[in-house]
Amino acid sequence: MWFDKIIAIFKAKDLRNKILFVLAMMIVFRLAANIPIPGIDREKLALFFQKNQFFGLMNLFTGGALENLSIAMLGLGPYITAIIIMQLLTLIFPQLEEMYKEEGEAGRQRFNQYARILTVPLAALQSFAMLNLLRNQGALGQLSLSQLIVSVVVITAGSIFLMWIGELITEKGIGNGISLLIFAGIVARFPVSIRETILTWDPTRLPSYILFVILALFITMATVVVQESRRNVPISYAKRIRGHRMYGGVQTYLPMMLNPAGVIPIIFALSIMMLPQMFGSIFSQSSIPYISSFASTLNEIFKNPWIYGFFYFVLVVLFTYFYTAVTFDPKNVAENLQKMGGFIPGLRPGRQTSEFLSFILNRVLLVGALFLGLIAIMPYIVQAITGIGTFRFITGGTALLIVVSVVLETVKEIQSQLEMREYE
Repeated sequence: MWFDKIIAIFKAKDLRNKILFVLAMMIVFRLAANIPIPGIDREKLALFFQKNQFFGLMNLFTGGALENLSIAMLGLGPYITAIIIMQLLTLIFPQLEEMYKEEGEAGRQRFNQYARILTVPLAALQSFAMLNLLRNQGALGQLSLSQLIVSVVVITAGSIFLMWIGELITEKGIGNGISLLIFAGIVARFPVSIRETILTWDPTRLPSYILFVILALFITMATVVVQESRRNVPISYAKRIRGHRMYGGVQTYLPMMLNPAGVIPIIFALSIMMLPQMFGSIFSQSSIPYISSFASTLNEIFKNPWIYGFFYFVLVVLFTYFYTAVTFDPKNVAENLQKMGGFIPGLRPGRQTSEFLSFILNRVLLVGALFLGLIAIMPYIVQAITGIGTFRFITGGTALLIVVSVVLETVKEIQSQLEMREYE
C-alpha cells in the first residue's frame, strides 16, 4: 500500500515539484554547510569537538557545519533563539501578545518580521562569541581585526541565508521549512556515525551492538507513541437559529497532547546547561587564581555524567511546565468555548470548565514532562549500558524528538495533499 502512495505522489505534478524543491533546498543547505571560513586548523578543531560534549551536540544539529567552521556554522540557532525571545516578550508586553494572538494572519506576519530583524544582531553576537571562544581554546588561529569582522559578517549572512531557505520551503514546499532543515542537519550525520562504527568495530562486543539496536528501536517506537498520544476532551455546541438556518448541535473534542511543549523545554534546558560549561571553558585559563580554580571546579562537576544528567532532567521537567503555561491558558480556552457556544458535557461554561481543563492538563503534563526528561538523558543511559556512543541521536534527546516530529508532520502533510486530490 505504501508503494501505491509513493506512485501517487509522483503522479501528481504539483506535489512532485514541491518534494523535489524541498530536496533541492536541502542540497543547497548541505553545500553551504561545507564551505569553510578562512584560517582553520582542522586537527585542533576536531580535537576540540571530541573533548567538548556540549559543542559536539551543537555540531550534530548543524550537520557538521560547526565542526567545519562553515558559513552556516550557526545553523538556524539565531533565528530559533529570536522566535523564543519574542514569545517570551509577549508575557511582558501586552501589545505583542495582542498582535500575535488577536490580529490574525497580518499580526503573525508582523511578529515574524520582528523575529527576522532580531535574528541579525543575535547571529552577529553569537558568531563573534563563538570565534573568540574557539580562538581562546586554541582551535582557531589568531585573526586580525579585519579578518574577524569579515568572518562575523559572512557567518551572519549564512544564518540569514538559511532562514530565507527555511521560509522558502514553508511557502513553496511541503511542511515546515525550519524543521526540515534541522532534520536534514541531524540526518546528515548518519553516514559519519556509520563510518565511526565501522572503524571502531569490535567482534567481541556483538552482544552490546545487538542490545543497542533493540534499545534504539524501543525508544524510537515509544517516542512516536508519546508524540501522537493525546487526551480528547469532549465538546458540544448548543443549537442556534439564525434566520431560516440552524447552527451548532454538533459534538467534537479538544485534543490535549501528552507532550504539548514539543522539543522547546529541552532546547531551553540545553541553553541553561551551556552556561556553566562555557564559563568553565573560558575562565579556566584566567590569570586570577580564584576565578581559574572556580572555573576548573565547575568544569569537573559538570563532567560527571550523574550530576549533569540530574540537573538536565530537572530543568527539562521544569521548562515543560513553564512553556506549557506560556502557550496554553485553560482560562482563555474556556472563555473562547463559551463565546462560540461550546461546553463540556456535565460542566458549566466559564470557571468550572477552566478548572476542569487545568486538572486534565496537570495530569497529562506530568507524564509528558517526565517522558521529555527521560528522553533528554536517554543517550547517556544507553551509552552507559552498551558503551556505544556513535549513534546517540537515535537513542534519545532533542535530535530524536525533532526527527520523529518532522517525519510524522511531513507524512501527515503529504497524506492530506493526496486525500484532497482524491476528493477532487
